[in-house]
Amino acid sequence: MGSNLAADALSRGDELVLFDNLYRNGSRENLSWLQNQGNFTFEHGDIRNQNDITRVVQSFKPDAIFHLAGQVAMTTSIANPRMDFEVNVMGTHNLLEAVRQHAPDAIVVYSSTNKVYGDLEQFTYAESDTRYQCNEHPNGFNEQTQLDFHSPYGCSKGAADQYMLDYARIFGLKTVVFRHSSMYGGRQFASYDQGWVGWFCQKAVETKNATLNEPFTISGTGKQVRDVLHADDMKRLYMAAVINIDQAKGQAFNIGGGIENSLSLLELFSLLEKITNVKLAYTKLAVRESDQQVFVSDIAKAKKILNWQPLVSAQDGVARMVEWVSHVR
Repeated sequence: MGSNLAADALSRGDELVLFDNLYRNGSRENLSWLQNQGNFTFEHGDIRNQNDITRVVQSFKPDAIFHLAGQVAMTTSIANPRMDFEVNVMGTHNLLEAVRQHAPDAIVVYSSTNKVYGDLEQFTYAESDTRYQCNEHPNGFNEQTQLDFHSPYGCSKGAADQYMLDYARIFGLKTVVFRHSSMYGGRQFASYDQGWVGWFCQKAVETKNATLNEPFTISGTGKQVRDVLHADDMKRLYMAAVINIDQAKGQAFNIGGGIENSLSLLELFSLLEKITNVKLAYTKLAVRESDQQVFVSDIAKAKKILNWQPLVSAQDGVARMVEWVSHVR
């Protein structure tokens, strides 16, 4: 997300500051790539450090902040819940306080998650050959779905989500929360526990190139469903929040590709087999803790208030992702 949004800003000629601790796999590669796209300021800092983030906000006084810093994997949150808390909750609070005190007119758009809704097991599901479907919400979940934080990751992202909305309510900050489903696209260095579309595109390319030594693994049946959103649509979304901030501030939006761009793992594998012309081999593991059988975003609110909707189909987007992985990896 960060590298794509940064490249988008550079293409418009915006004055840009990037703030990152370069912790994640691929961050240094993306920074080098961006340095060839245009001029910007890079601040090597950690959002867990109040002084780091306050210094940048105070000196730059941004018009808009895209808050993408986060611990992003549920598995990591279970292995190290303290670090997950410090990054997602304390880091977000550090940013909000810096904005409140030094740049109160700044727009802050936060990357939240569908995990704030828990495992959604209060609903019932139908099973077909390739996917699950939620009986009560066949066209997706809207923002009225009950919040239900599961796992340290769900708790930390959910707490940050609510801090964002409350700082709009209590302090009048111009915050917007995007509860994202699954995003993917070029510049995503996916891992086995984060960025599933990119990860399985990588496995498909490795299978095609005969560099995969053993079958990869999936958790559960493979029929679990997410709606997928390509990076190009994500870039338009974040600018739509800035353009429509008077209507969007203080609100949360469920964001994804919508029901038209939903895929189960099995359906993604079928699509990848057509694109690469190879048969994928995998083994099944137990279902992940607090995994949702289905999460598809009802994006009607975003369409109405932000005047935005996805334009890149899942089929086209996955083909582009395979192309990127093939050349960059």
